[in-house]
Amino acid sequence: MEKNMEKSCRLNKVGGQAVLEGVMMKAGNRVVTTCRKEDGSLVVTEDNFDSVRKKKKILDLPLIRGVVNFIEVMALSVKTLKNSADALGIEEEETKFEKWLKEKLKINSTDFAMGIALVLGLGLSLLLFLGLPIFITWGINAIITSLGGAPMDDVLKSVIEGLVKVGIFLGYLSLVSLMPEIKRTFMYHGAEHKSIACYEAGEELTPENAMKQKRFHPRCGTSFMFLMILIGIVAGICIRLAIPEVETWKYTLIRLGILPILVGLGYEIILLAGKHDNWFTRAISAPGLWVQRITTKEPTIDMLEVAIVSIKGALRDEDPAFMEYWEKRGWEPAAEADPLLENDTAEFSEVAEGIEGEDDGASEE
Repeated sequence: MEKNMEKSCRLNKVGGQAVLEGVMMKAGNRVVTTCRKEDGSLVVTEDNFDSVRKKKKILDLPLIRGVVNFIEVMALSVKTLKNSADALGIEEEETKFEKWLKEKLKINSTDFAMGIALVLGLGLSLLLFLGLPIFITWGINAIITSLGGAPMDDVLKSVIEGLVKVGIFLGYLSLVSLMPEIKRTFMYHGAEHKSIACYEAGEELTPENAMKQKRFHPRCGTSFMFLMILIGIVAGICIRLAIPEVETWKYTLIRLGILPILVGLGYEIILLAGKHDNWFTRAISAPGLWVQRITTKEPTIDMLEVAIVSIKGALRDEDPAFMEYWEKRGWEPAAEADPLLENDTAEFSEVAEGIEGEDDGASEE
């Protein structure tokens, strides 16, 4: 009973993200990122992230908090990826445009590039997962009617639209997972999940214990994205049933307009699934957990070590042992003895033994 209470108290305490050759963990306002360099050493960085939801209570209301959280998570993800690149020493020579941004507009070129990438990424996501499925469904319907067939009804249109979204989503993830760099990131994603699962299970946080855990977690961003697709299918059916024969452009605008509501709803469902374990939450989580077979891979022991450094650092206020680990810099290897110093010590011992032998001989005489 006590162990179950301890496990429930640990739920939703920490979340994370896989980064370049590392893992970020966030607990409360504390963000700790650990990356492994090519020489095997670890680079640990710490940052604070104050959510605007704590300053404005209205932004922490159900549905609204999901939208705010989505924006904050996107911003934090971009910042964390930048920090991991800096930690690994990934630098490029500044262009004239980047120098102009820094001198004239006082804008860091990396921040500017990350901002542009974020906007383009969101735009591409809307195009792929909203615009393209609607266009393909419209095209299929046009082909059917041109061949003399009956137009598709509204429900069938929404189902086909949803199937196209699922196909695009799974196809994209499967293709990028073939890239060596992405595959390693997916392995760190697995390390993130396993270490969090180890902590939430109340087990001692070691790489060996974490390795025994499942690499799938209900509060994963992958699950959220897939859940959004499923919610979008239901929303599409409801819109077309409420407004029969709605024009494609009007339908697209309505879908864009209700997107924040769907994001907020998806966030609440993910929170519910992360806090409770019953047949309902398991059914909700099942599709997202299945997709995580693509976005997470089995990590190595050294990857779990990286994740555990981050989670102990982020949660050090929760556990005295984690605090002790952090203060002792427990992730840093013990200093190895200098071989030259060892040789000098050995030579000194031999000389000392010789002197002692000579003294013994003199006294015997």
